[in-house]
Amino acid sequence: MALKPLVFQVLLSLADGERHGWSLVREIQQRGDFDPVMPGNFYRTLRGMLAEGLIEEVPARGKPAPEDDRRRYFCLTAEGTAAAAAEAKRLEALVNESRAKKLLTKRG
Repeated sequence: MALKPLVFQVLLSLADGERHGWSLVREIQQRGDFDPVMPGNFYRTLRGMLAEGLIEEVPARGKPAPEDDRRRYFCLTAEGTAAAAAEAKRLEALVNESRAKKLLTKRG
């Protein structure tokens, strides 16, 4: 089953390691070509991902800076890693089919 784009973007961002919510938003928006990430929708998405076991909350490492006191940090679970890999394979197959049908070039 296809993942929602925002869910896949979060999983993709967490593949590099644990992050706090706001840094996830910044990275997703820096990738470009996405609608602005609205805080309410973003944190609702994170809650759903936690409930589905795709991510988990982790304690901040070391002594957090004062501005980090309220930040929540997240990391991928094994289920989240598997879901991200399955979605990447699904998307790769779509790109390959699009190329085969001459809808995309090798650089497109």
